[in-house]
Amino acid sequence: MSRLNIIKQSPEHFVIDGDLTFATIDKQTLKSFSFLKAAKEITIDLGRVSCTDSAGLALMIEWIKYSRHNRTQLSFKNIPEQLLNLAKLSGFDQTSHFNNEGSNGG
Repeated sequence: MSRLNIIKQSPEHFVIDGDLTFATIDKQTLKSFSFLKAAKEITIDLGRVSCTDSAGLALMIEWIKYSRHNRTQLSFKNIPEQLLNLAKLSGFDQTSHFNNEGSNGG
């Protein structure tokens, strides 16, 4: 298990490093949404996510809802295949946040 880290690359760009799983997403993670107010357009790079499960998808959906509420345009890039598959199963792949553009495909 790799600890979940949100790394600020710039005010508009963040990298998620570690696992997006039930074991790594804690109350502190859920309270740390303020980074989504750093700019009007935010990109979250998921290319360094090593393992994920449905909790990772749930967290992404919460980020989307939070950013909509705060009128921030949120986009994801390098979405792991496992997360894309979970999004497809739940129908979230039809949203612009989960399109395959920018995904690493593997």
